[in-house]
Amino acid sequence: MFSKNFLKKAVELALESGGIVKFDLKAFSKEVHFALTGYGNEIILENFAEVAQYFNQRNEVPLLTASTLLVPGYVDEKEVEGIAKFIASLNPEIPYRLLAFYPHFYMKDLPLTSKVFALRCIEIVKNAGLKKVSIGNIHLLT
Repeated sequence: MFSKNFLKKAVELALESGGIVKFDLKAFSKEVHFALTGYGNEIILENFAEVAQYFNQRNEVPLLTASTLLVPGYVDEKEVEGIAKFIASLNPEIPYRLLAFYPHFYMKDLPLTSKVFALRCIEIVKNAGLKKVSIGNIHLLT
């Protein structure tokens, strides 16, 4: 989580250097986000919306991207749809990548993300209005 001044500086540096500001949007609801991280997501969503205001200042490389890890049992279709609608409301051209989950560290007991679920989420994201969507870690899908 960045202060507004630091966030603005990061955006300026990304615009000058050709870099990208990437957000890991873990969940849309604050309850699921809290379960996954131990803190709320209000500031993260506010910061994302702030950076989105600068998105159209550069066309060749996107200034802003987002991703969500599809954690089974936590990140469901409703969470993905909420994130996708939020991003689309800011700018439907912002790239969004759904990431397949691999069980490790504290979440070793969870399964891999299923291919059926990931493909269903891609359709949900497209129906929410986002134009640049993809699945990452495809080799992990079961």
